[in-house]
Amino acid sequence: MNRQIAPASIAPPAANYAHAVISEHSARWLHTSGVVPIQPDGTVPATIEAQAEVVWINLLAILREAGMEAHDVVSVTTYVVVEQLPSLSIVMGARDRALAGHRVASTLITVPALARPEWKMEIALVAAR
Repeated sequence: MNRQIAPASIAPPAANYAHAVISEHSARWLHTSGVVPIQPDGTVPATIEAQAEVVWINLLAILREAGMEAHDVVSVTTYVVVEQLPSLSIVMGARDRALAGHRVASTLITVPALARPEWKMEIALVAAR
């Protein structure tokens, strides 16, 4: 139902993502807000690595609650505080593990800060099933 669009006439993606994903005959769509690295007990891990894992744990829980799975994700927008750019491979690695090889349309946006100073990143996604 969701498949990558990869025209041979353009350069391949610059990393592990799809240029575009088409959803054919989708009956349900899920749009998340920016999901932040808050654990169930209200705490926020200190490291970008732990924050990335918490964000994806939270996103996967939202997908499950909606009756969806990682392979239903079609688009991801990742917001990273600019000081964390040297750790970008950690953030993208967490995405790749959570999606288990499923490629999605993916956009990275660097920001000077997020709503709370301890947040180093957040992610919004769209899924279709």
